[in-house]
Amino acid sequence: MRLDNFTGPFDLLLGLISKRRLDVTEIALAEVTDEFIAYTTELKDQANLAEISQFLLVAATLLDLKTARLLPHEDGEEVLDLELLEARDLLFARLLQYKAYKSVSGYLAEAMAAGSIRAPRDVDLEPEFQDVLPPLELNIGPGELAGIFATVLQRDHTPPSVAVDHIHLPLVSVSEQRGHILSLLRAGDVDFQDLLETAENTLVVVARFLALLELFKVGLCDFDQPEPLGRLLIHRTEMNEDGVDLRTEGDWSGDEAEGEQT
Repeated sequence: MRLDNFTGPFDLLLGLISKRRLDVTEIALAEVTDEFIAYTTELKDQANLAEISQFLLVAATLLDLKTARLLPHEDGEEVLDLELLEARDLLFARLLQYKAYKSVSGYLAEAMAAGSIRAPRDVDLEPEFQDVLPPLELNIGPGELAGIFATVLQRDHTPPSVAVDHIHLPLVSVSEQRGHILSLLRAGDVDFQDLLETAENTLVVVARFLALLELFKVGLCDFDQPEPLGRLLIHRTEMNEDGVDLRTEGDWSGDEAEGEQT
């Protein structure tokens, strides 16, 4: 819908503000309210009620904002003030959004107008470029081509199998590594580096490290490092008599020992 060279309520509102060279602020809205309502009265003969209601909604919001600025406020009108602020902010947001779209549409219109006067070049290939590449010559006959095709068909097209053995490595029991470490401590001190280097794989290294932490926690072993960054020695502390089940030694139980695996 057009009204004196304006399309829609926001186009009219933006035009009224721009005519006065005002920024989009609440003061600017108050100054153009009366003129906006005057333009809206010209819509009384329009048949499209949906389009008229858009103008009336913006006009009602502007009138509420202007009235709120002119009339004194009472103490019980805080909720009404919040509603007016929300309506004002929504009006600002839609107006600024329309202004941005209108600016972009002007740029696109200029670009389309500039592009409409251009035409693609529609010519054949120039003669000097037609013989740049030599003509294609096949130095192979139909029989040789059939032999190559037969060779390809005779190849083994079975998809290669992917080994997954490394994914399903055997579980390593922490309780068994506790027993192994305690059995080594019966013969004397154990070098930490030697203990890890004799492990079969990384899982055993992790299990032995966890076993050492548990043995130290329950007081069955201790550590000694004579010099900084030197050898780390593991030695036994006071243990129960020999012959006990080393996998259940200390504060852990037999059920826990069976479930501790890494």
